[in-house]
Amino acid sequence: MIEACFCVPGDLDTPTGGYAYARHLHARLPEAGVIVSPVTLSAAFPHPGVADLADTATRLASAPEGTVLLIDGLAYGALPTPVIAAAGRRPIVALVHHPLGLEAGLSRDEANRLIGTERAALALAARVVTTSRFTRDLLAAEFAVPANRITVAEPGTEPARRARGGNGHPVRLLAVGALTPRKGFDILVAALERLPDLPWDLTIAGALDRAPDHVAALRRVIAEAGLDARITLAGAVSATRLDALYDGADLVVSPSLFEGYGMALAEALARGLPVVSTTGGAAADTVPDAAGLKVPPGDGSALAEALHVLINGSTRRAKAGQAAWEAGQRLPRWSDTARCVARVLRQVRP
Repeated sequence: MIEACFCVPGDLDTPTGGYAYARHLHARLPEAGVIVSPVTLSAAFPHPGVADLADTATRLASAPEGTVLLIDGLAYGALPTPVIAAAGRRPIVALVHHPLGLEAGLSRDEANRLIGTERAALALAARVVTTSRFTRDLLAAEFAVPANRITVAEPGTEPARRARGGNGHPVRLLAVGALTPRKGFDILVAALERLPDLPWDLTIAGALDRAPDHVAALRRVIAEAGLDARITLAGAVSATRLDALYDGADLVVSPSLFEGYGMALAEALARGLPVVSTTGGAAADTVPDAAGLKVPPGDGSALAEALHVLINGSTRRAKAGQAAWEAGQRLPRWSDTARCVARVLRQVRP
């Protein structure tokens, strides 16, 4: 067994894909031969204050000698080099879901600042783990991380019962993700506004507290479009409720501008659900072409057209659903993810 401190900012129970990844690693790394000690960093990341950075430096310096530090990218990419230096000779493995500076809604100055900070931070990591090949290639090409220091550990997806769906009247659309600008739900609402005569309803399941101003604006757009009765913002839901939403869905929609992997897309595949998604980031690779339709990120017209095709086409939905089901059976499991990360931790241990 080896020992590692897993440093994650904020509440580990936060309902996002990144935190779900962290929770599964905490649960599965011991099975892969790693004793994990959780280290909770400030919830202010990726925008820490002076006190947050000082506290982080103290926590890194306080880790037992000989321990590997596995640091979640939501914090690591925002750490100045003097804070990282506090880790001393303890090797660092950075876990990168997607670069912080590519988050939608940032000012140009803030995006550039985060990109510069993350590039400098990644240069100090012994190894980097990414959740997709896309992110691996992006870090190598634009963040100067040597390819031989990057390992891809895709999120796991456990076997699930095939979704039963509804009767198609209306076609039940499901979108999953925190309501933030990057997820593109405003674009989805605009696309659906173009399809008033088609039989559909939409449920968006995801946290409503990450970008309150964005959520308020989205509610106004929905109301002004007269779609209150057809679009439900369900908020963060329990695992049981989310499973029920997948089971009752006919079509999963992801209008995201950028995905580091797209865990909700993988969950759709595991349940045999057809998908309409963008090609933003790694989403283009996560969803096989035969499993639905893909459109450029931010293109509301193309999104509306794809939705029109699959809402109107029950036979095409069924064919895409079968392709999704077959692809879902080939997805990695969380035990695979944990073993991959454990190998990296072993490679860098003192």
